[in-house]
Amino acid sequence: MIRRSMQIAVLVAVGPMGAVTAFAQAGGPVTVIRNATVLTVTRGTIEKGTIVIRDGKIAAVGTNVDVPRGATEIDATGLFVMPGIIDAHSHIAIDGAVNESSLSVTSMVGVADVLNPKDIDIYRGLAGGVTSANVLHGSANAIGGKNAVIKLRWGKDAHGLLFEGAPPGIKFALGENPKRASAGGNNADRRYPATRMGVMDVIREAFVEARTYQGKWRAYDAAVKAGDRTAAAPSRDLRLEPLVEVLEGKRLVHAHSYRADEILQLLRIAEEFKFRIATLQHVLEGYKVADEIAKHGAGASTFSDWWAYKVEAYDATPYNPALMTQRGVLVSINSDSAEEHRHLNQEAAKAMKYGGLTEEQALKLVTINPATQLGIDKRVGSIEVGKDADLAIYTAHPLSTFAIPRQVLVDGVVYFDREKDLQQREVRARQKQALKDKENAGSTPARPTAPDTTPKAETTPGSEEKR
Repeated sequence: MIRRSMQIAVLVAVGPMGAVTAFAQAGGPVTVIRNATVLTVTRGTIEKGTIVIRDGKIAAVGTNVDVPRGATEIDATGLFVMPGIIDAHSHIAIDGAVNESSLSVTSMVGVADVLNPKDIDIYRGLAGGVTSANVLHGSANAIGGKNAVIKLRWGKDAHGLLFEGAPPGIKFALGENPKRASAGGNNADRRYPATRMGVMDVIREAFVEARTYQGKWRAYDAAVKAGDRTAAAPSRDLRLEPLVEVLEGKRLVHAHSYRADEILQLLRIAEEFKFRIATLQHVLEGYKVADEIAKHGAGASTFSDWWAYKVEAYDATPYNPALMTQRGVLVSINSDSAEEHRHLNQEAAKAMKYGGLTEEQALKLVTINPATQLGIDKRVGSIEVGKDADLAIYTAHPLSTFAIPRQVLVDGVVYFDREKDLQQREVRARQKQALKDKENAGSTPARPTAPDTTPKAETTPGSEEKR
């Protein structure tokens, strides 16, 4: 329920945990969420809490927050508020195919060039409490394309979806997918690699090239700095530039992986070239090498309980997120699916059943942990003063299977409202029926055709099975 407040603003900054922590005194329109159970994720739970939002940011949160005059109020009595869910592995909002699979190193292509702001999966994700997503290239390539971290600002254009200031990233892939991509077609069309050792070689070769390319530019820059006017700049290589950014710590690597041996191989290659893997995606055997992952400093973004959908996924276990967490790995739960992302809160809850994580640890799997993995944790992932007001309001505790998102806010703006959604469904149904009626009323009778006298082949059970 939303209403306008006529209360007078009073500034307070005292109290126990959950009391007022800050207050925005002036600025643009203010929205206030009142009487909610606030799951901050990083600072505990606040009963009957209030969140003040100004200019898209959380201006105050606590139990004793006064409401400024004219604020738009959301009455959240009996409801739960948590940070908006962050999906660390998504393929929504990509126009066309997700794999540029003609080469095994396609670091020159980028998802941001093909973002489709009209993809209905953006809205469906919002309806599931998701507010940000790491949109990745597919896994057909050892080194795939550049990623795009987006906010689910449904209705904005492609540029308006981009998460401003999010560190750039790139997709790598190990195992069956980059192998399988090169095994199709006739032999003349097959490309390298076709084996797991070939995948590692492709990655190593690419970074050897990138390091050489980096050296040429450094030599050129040094010559220019020394006053050499005859120095010639190297030709730009759009394939190697993103890999140089990886070497220089300016671009995050998100690596699709399953088996423990391949995970270790990639970590060793990264350490050989002195860069860090940001996240191992899927990482279903991460529990076997959790200590090595933690030592490297990589995050792990996995499924809750998916396994056995292909050979390299047979040794998975739903205890994986909890086991890796207990060994000091920063773990998140991702969807990799436009359906799964609608209930990532429930996927996180499974880590309580399989592994005994606490409620707070489970919530972190889909909020602050993926935010940290993507380098956006100073903006989102928890309910703290100064952070973006990306919030999901649930009808019950979000780790419950009965919880339904009531409203979802991005930058303090309500982008999903269940009540309005239900109302719009009726309106759209009437509009659709009216269009159908109009189409039927204006249709012309079908033109008569000559009878078909072509002999028909007898349909047999065998021919049906081959279709």
